[in-house]
Amino acid sequence: MIKTEIIDTQEKLDIFIKKLAKQRAFVLNTETTGLDPFTLKLLGISFCFGEKEAYYVDFRFQISDFRFLRNVFEDPKIKKWGHDLKYDFEVLHENGINLAGITFDTMIAAYLLNPGVRIYNLDSLVITKLNSKITPINTLIGDGRKKIPLENVPVEKFAKYSCERAEATWRLVEVLKSELKEANLINVFEEIEMPLLPVLAKMEIEGVKVDVELLKKYSQKVKKNLEKISEKIFKLTKTSFNLDSPLQLREILFKKLKIKTIGLRRGKTGISTEASELLKLKKTHPIIDLILEYRELSKLCSTYLDALPKMIDPKTGRIHTSFNQAVTATGRLSSSKPNLQNIPIRSDLGKMVRSAFIAPAGFKILAADYAHIELRIIASLANDKKMIAAFQTGEDIHANTACQIWGIKKEEVTPEIRRAAKTINFGVTYGMGAKGLAESAGISLEEARQFIAKYFTIYKGIKNFLEETREKAHDFGFSETLFGRRRYLPEIYSEIPVVRAEAERMAVNMPVQGTAADIIKLAMIAIAADLPKISPNSKMILQVHDELVFEVPEKEIKKVAKFIKEKMENIVKLKVPIIANIEVGKNWGEMVKMEL
Repeated sequence: MIKTEIIDTQEKLDIFIKKLAKQRAFVLNTETTGLDPFTLKLLGISFCFGEKEAYYVDFRFQISDFRFLRNVFEDPKIKKWGHDLKYDFEVLHENGINLAGITFDTMIAAYLLNPGVRIYNLDSLVITKLNSKITPINTLIGDGRKKIPLENVPVEKFAKYSCERAEATWRLVEVLKSELKEANLINVFEEIEMPLLPVLAKMEIEGVKVDVELLKKYSQKVKKNLEKISEKIFKLTKTSFNLDSPLQLREILFKKLKIKTIGLRRGKTGISTEASELLKLKKTHPIIDLILEYRELSKLCSTYLDALPKMIDPKTGRIHTSFNQAVTATGRLSSSKPNLQNIPIRSDLGKMVRSAFIAPAGFKILAADYAHIELRIIASLANDKKMIAAFQTGEDIHANTACQIWGIKKEEVTPEIRRAAKTINFGVTYGMGAKGLAESAGISLEEARQFIAKYFTIYKGIKNFLEETREKAHDFGFSETLFGRRRYLPEIYSEIPVVRAEAERMAVNMPVQGTAADIIKLAMIAIAADLPKISPNSKMILQVHDELVFEVPEKEIKKVAKFIKEKMENIVKLKVPIIANIEVGKNWGEMVKMEL
């Protein structure tokens, strides 16, 4: 049993704060009325700094003076532990407290130890790591129609539930810390993931300004285009049907139009009509291109043009996206509400969405993007002399590859040839086979096989690196980044060739994509630490793939751009130069490259 003490008077709070201030570390666990840290109400906070006892500060009683509690929370010398501390950081910020001293998040630790799981809730961790159980939330609030609001739960029950979670987190810290050390992941945890946590929290709190009228205008324009595309499709099929229904689409494509289904994946309900499968049919019938275009525009509308205005916080007038630190197996950040990673990067449609992300008056949007970072990483990790030489002399790496594979001069490299070379550069280094390369580059299977063979005669170092990486993954069961982040690959021992091949592809992908993720995270930490000294009003607001986005006062653009470029390019030393391109504009879609 856990000894629980409820703090519900000023006198009790004063005594408790004195005790809390003497701790070298404590667990905190905020309890709120909902899941959105920017709109909910704080009900209470549970604390633990020893096994079998915890404290619950009930915020439903009137606390007359937050000052002393704030002093403890904002003291960087007192270590703060918790589970999903980014959420707690944001909740406390909404209540006027800037949490400092964050050193251990059990959710992030569990993610690092097993990045392929995707479920790191406290209840599951207590079962798997402590061989124990904690009270689930539905025992307090019920389910379905009988569900009651959290604030209606009697304080004694609620305090016991919250304190149980805080105490379980306290015990988890030691277990997970030991496992991180054993797996040689403690440095990644302490030097990358934990320092990044408050950086992400501040970015989410800051949010980004969005032009609602522009989104409405684009939405109307896209909907008119959707009507025109629908008419073209119905003309081809000589019948109207629900284009958003996979069942009706399947009926039209494969029964009415009799398009061949050889090589298409089958699902539970029949032949798949997913975009990846329809792409295989591109040259079989003109309807395919129209359907793909319809889907892209429809998704653009529902995911961004119509959805973004609804996501604006009425208090701030900004969108506060969530940056997810414990989702991807490679260590890359993901985002949700909205998912910014899925905005097309180079297309006109992507530019349309990005142009709605705007700078406030007197500011500009500054974007810093790592150039060919993954190819620079693989050149360095593989110690490939030819690719290293190309980067060191500042050559266009894709044009260089095109010249060597096709045996042509630089002036003979057309945009189409360069695009094919780009596909080969990225595809081959990520373990893409001849079939995948043929589909991506728009070449025949035989040509793809020849290109891969030629590629590996040119870049011998990369060939050796990929083979060694696969062998290491087979030997140890994981693949790792330059900084030691791991991705465990149990499927690499599968007896099923397709499953094993996919695990091998992941094995060669991890050192490259994972290292790129680590590098941009380190850059974010370094920039966040020093940016206030350079420009107090500049803010880092977004991170998408290899790109960082900032709001910068117009008068300080050049100074800030130089600072960001210097930080990003010197955060780590590779065998080739790291280059960060800077672009500036009034919005994120219409940017002009800035030469420094």
